[in-house]
Amino acid sequence: MIAKLRGVIDSVGDDWVILDVQGVGYQISCSARTLAGLEKPGSPAAFHTEMRVRDEVPHLYGFLDRTELDWFRLLTTVQGVGAKVALAILSVLAPDALILALAAGDKAALARADGVGPKLAARIAAELKDRAQTLSLRIVVDRADAAPGRPQPAQQPNAEAVSALVNLGYGRADAFAAVMAVAGSGEKPLGELIRLALRELSATARDMNS
Repeated sequence: MIAKLRGVIDSVGDDWVILDVQGVGYQISCSARTLAGLEKPGSPAAFHTEMRVRDEVPHLYGFLDRTELDWFRLLTTVQGVGAKVALAILSVLAPDALILALAAGDKAALARADGVGPKLAARIAAELKDRAQTLSLRIVVDRADAAPGRPQPAQQPNAEAVSALVNLGYGRADAFAAVMAVAGSGEKPLGELIRLALRELSATARDMNS
């Protein structure tokens, strides 16, 4: 199993790159997002990789971002989502945007990817929604914990929760309404506030789409 490759970019195609690793050229299939993040040929690059065998032929898939590799693996657990479709989804939705789309059940966003029709989009959203909500919580809490700050007044967790949701792409008004709806009268820890607010936002999105 080839888990990581570091070398020099030899050439780039529509959906692949050839990486020269000490004189050996590896052809790596990539998402459009990964290809857009590459420097020009001759520049160094490192890829997190996944090797899969199809029709007895090995294929190598590479990602500059480990999170994108994790989502590639997760997407391909859904029936009907092969490597090509997973790359297409990751080409139109960055990991953070994909998490939000899944958490909100946004099938239209998933269907923007080549090879994803309404039925497959619905299946992806249904099967990965719980995982997306867990990842959403982890991301926003990590971002909030990473932000420098001093001891804050009791109201600060609410403000931090709103800020974290806005950073994930929610509108400030929607984020504020969700946090206020779940905050209650007592002070809640930041992580719990975010988790409950994400659930509230998800429920609101379902009601609007029904």
